[in-house]
Amino acid sequence: MNRRSFLEKSSMAMAGGLLAPNLSLASQPKKAIQNVGLGLFTLPQTLGEDFLGTLKLIAEVGYKELEFFGPFDFSTDSAKTSFNQMAGSLGIKGSGFFGRSDHEIKTIMDDLGLQATSMHLDWETLTKRMDQIAESAHITGAKEIGIAMIPQELRPNLDGYKKMAEEFNKVGEAAKKRGLTFHYHNHGYGHRELEGKIPFQLMLDETDPDLVKMEMDIFWFTAAGADILGYLKNNPGRFELFHIKDMTEIKTFANGGEDMSEIFGMFSYLADAGDGVLDICAIVDQAQKSGAKHFFVEKDMTTTPKETLVKSYNFLTGLPEKCL
Repeated sequence: MNRRSFLEKSSMAMAGGLLAPNLSLASQPKKAIQNVGLGLFTLPQTLGEDFLGTLKLIAEVGYKELEFFGPFDFSTDSAKTSFNQMAGSLGIKGSGFFGRSDHEIKTIMDDLGLQATSMHLDWETLTKRMDQIAESAHITGAKEIGIAMIPQELRPNLDGYKKMAEEFNKVGEAAKKRGLTFHYHNHGYGHRELEGKIPFQLMLDETDPDLVKMEMDIFWFTAAGADILGYLKNNPGRFELFHIKDMTEIKTFANGGEDMSEIFGMFSYLADAGDGVLDICAIVDQAQKSGAKHFFVEKDMTTTPKETLVKSYNFLTGLPEKCL
């Protein structure tokens, strides 16, 4: 199923959320964001067409940190096969370092004044290829490695989530031994009660804070109907990485975001940072208070690459003044 059919077949329910813009003086960021980053799944098609030219544009706009998405050359064969089956229908030609070696990426990053800060990987590669991950990370300079989504078949019930929490601790420990930090990026599922508990809260409770950090995507947390500020206030030091994007209007998953059709169905509500209804000022303020280390702009597969890069960068580097 391609992106268009996903969008046409998904139905979203209206709900309340963290609304915004320019009114909350008490919750504006107290300091500017240093080294604004970019999640490269913002423009995978553009990278596939002109990798070096796209990186030059990213650097020219002013971005400093990058988060790469897998699979990479060292990823498992099944991870590559699974990605390629999805990528073809979305017009994506490549991933990871787009055919460049680790050393080539390091040279490109240095020449452009960029930092390969973070890498998103699939679960199988994280559990089977940690040595290869670490070798690549140490060459390119990455310090953060994460999983963007728990495969649906591994979270069928609460016991599935408990098992994943145990496995996350193991992966986090393996990463830490190799000088890396492991994080979990949640795509909005697991925020509805299941067998008397909220699965995402269970993941927080049963993973070791020293081994497993969290990456909050403010769009997907909103789509889940989650209490963003509450999570940040109640879990200082856990959410170290953030994906910043906006929402044209508050929409939540009709069925909890449990499958990819619902996730892709939300893409029509994506907006550049500052162009939507999310109170990014309040979120960034609390994130900074709660120990945020990295802020990555990410507007999944944007159809307006340069506009998204420039507008989002200008908004984030304009904080806190833009919150007045």
